[in-house]
Amino acid sequence: MRRCNKKGMKILVVEDDERLAALLRRGLSESGHVVDVEHEGCAAEALITSGAYDAVVLDVLLPGKDGFSLAAAARAAGVATPILMLTARDTAEDAATGLDAGADDYLRKPFSFRELEARLRAIVRREGDPPTRELQAGDVVLDLAARRARRGERLLDLTAREFAFLEYFVRHAGLVVTRRMLEDALWERDRETSSNVIEVYVRRLRAKLSAGGEPQILHTVRGAGYRFGSPP
Repeated sequence: MRRCNKKGMKILVVEDDERLAALLRRGLSESGHVVDVEHEGCAAEALITSGAYDAVVLDVLLPGKDGFSLAAAARAAGVATPILMLTARDTAEDAATGLDAGADDYLRKPFSFRELEARLRAIVRREGDPPTRELQAGDVVLDLAARRARRGERLLDLTAREFAFLEYFVRHAGLVVTRRMLEDALWERDRETSSNVIEVYVRRLRAKLSAGGEPQILHTVRGAGYRFGSPP
């Protein structure tokens, strides 16, 4: 499910330093990537093991669960997503521990953003997977090259923004997607977005997804956000 081109990757940043996480999000977004951020180890585990990302930037020292454990859990689950591990530690033993846990590369803090980007490109290229043309969750299939979506045999008539919403939900199928995640991923350069706009697009998607009488596949998780897939 990974796209190995330089731009347009889906990247998860797991970093408890909120200032550094914000800088990484901004820099990677300005380079054309879609970026999710998580600050806590236990919460990050489900995201990493979902296999929904092209690459993960993973800090070692995290509250809840450390980066070594998260990398090991991803590999134990059969997830091959490239992982770039970040750490303030500066010993060869720590680097070896990270690589043995399943990281593809190990970058010590402080680092330059240019080096981080170069290392990300290298570990994603190393995977050698062909570019993804289709995404699927249940009976919903997206053709990324043609920017077309269908449910079963029925073609969905979506605007460009609706397609972007649907792609994000499909990539996060089965996980809770918050309004903040949608705003950060789809309106990175537009800070005037309100939660009402999110709700408008969700209503439109729901109507189009079930227009042929199919069961609803986009659900509200009260007090949290949305989940795409079978009813929770």
